[in-house]
Amino acid sequence: MRLLMLAVAAITFGLAQAHAQDLSPAGLERRATDRAAVEAVIWGMPAVNTDLMLQAMLSSTAARENEIVYWSRPVNWKNQTLTPNPDSIYLMSFWNVKDGPLVVEIPPADVGSIAGNIVTAWQMPLEDTGPYGADEGKGGKYLILPPGYQGEKPDGYFVLQSDTFTGFALLRSNLKSHSDADIEKSVAYGKRIKVYPLSQAASPGETKFTDAYDVMFDSTIPYDSRFFEGLDRVVQKEPWLDRDRVMIDRLKALGIEKGKAFQPDQQMRDVMDMGAKEAHSLLSARYDRGFPVINEGIGWFPAAMAEMVKAASSGYADPKEYPVDIRGVTYTLGFTGIKRIGTAQFYLMANKDKDGKAFDGAASYRLTVPADAPVKQYWSVTVYDRETHALVKNVDKASVASTTTGVTSNADGSVDVFFGPAAPEGKEANWVPTDPQREFELLFRLYGPEKPLFEKTWKLPDVEKLAAQ
Repeated sequence: MRLLMLAVAAITFGLAQAHAQDLSPAGLERRATDRAAVEAVIWGMPAVNTDLMLQAMLSSTAARENEIVYWSRPVNWKNQTLTPNPDSIYLMSFWNVKDGPLVVEIPPADVGSIAGNIVTAWQMPLEDTGPYGADEGKGGKYLILPPGYQGEKPDGYFVLQSDTFTGFALLRSNLKSHSDADIEKSVAYGKRIKVYPLSQAASPGETKFTDAYDVMFDSTIPYDSRFFEGLDRVVQKEPWLDRDRVMIDRLKALGIEKGKAFQPDQQMRDVMDMGAKEAHSLLSARYDRGFPVINEGIGWFPAAMAEMVKAASSGYADPKEYPVDIRGVTYTLGFTGIKRIGTAQFYLMANKDKDGKAFDGAASYRLTVPADAPVKQYWSVTVYDRETHALVKNVDKASVASTTTGVTSNADGSVDVFFGPAAPEGKEANWVPTDPQREFELLFRLYGPEKPLFEKTWKLPDVEKLAAQ
């Protein structure tokens, strides 16, 4: 837990100056509480990330748990989740199995396909769905069981034993293009998904769908005392997991305790504000350094570290490994867990240009995507706000994809993608706008990735800054 150790060191140093090494009982207690606040943010990041999306749904739409909230067109900037895909149709079901097992039914991949992930409240993947998931494109019924379930497990289901009562299913209905006709087909296909209690399996009712397109849906991470309000909601509704029991006393020191009201006074809120700020700085610094790159000498890196992928996809089964710090960084950047990473999709990120400098929204850049991109479906590259990791506000276009209408190729089959406040003349379709007042980051998606990516015979080059005109 290297980041956690760094967090403790940073807090200790800062407080030593602020409190002049106050080693009185009261001073020591205050310092322990300060450290607990930092630890809680890093540890609780994936669950609070989930809760923030749930709260956004409940407050900004009419959708409720065990229904489906969806976006009837590829998401625009008003979807302020973390690094969403603007080249797919999003459907989400925030499930709750407190009252019994729940079924998520995925249609066969006939006139469409779903790239889906079903995860717990801690965003631990239970299963993937669709052609690269357990049903292998044949369609299937995924049965989510509550913690400690001892009841019937009927045949004909993909049985998912959850260790939390809540979680979500992220279900992307794949798009062939952004034409109105293809969007309509993708939405219609996605609406064949069903969610219903196992108790109603013999005659399921209609699944309710609520459209959130063009609704301000903000689940960006608040690095202040509001973070702890979300953490308290998680603690109150979820069981304590054995691997996390060390945090019980840590959270009690912050006034978060199962079965008790969370009522921090102003002094405690000040501690939480500072703890969240310190944790944010630590997590951001780790991200700025970058993850291990996919190709030596090139800055693009997988969006999740290998040890995080291994731990989460196995349900944290190895008792010798628990990458809490890396997990914390990961869930400041995005959401969901993928059980079979590298099958349905693979993600590469860049937060610096070829010269190792942060991307400046006031400057212009070029990425040359080499010919014969190793994908069965499509590739895309998306601009996100560096500070929030969400789509850049008030910018109407966020990405260029191999499916984008009008994108032009070079003579050798490569594609130049441009980023900046203004489009190069004649290259509007190949351009993604940026906000001149904001730094940005890039995420390159490969849907249906193929061997040349992993064998490193196909390499995505660094982004180059263009000379000012």
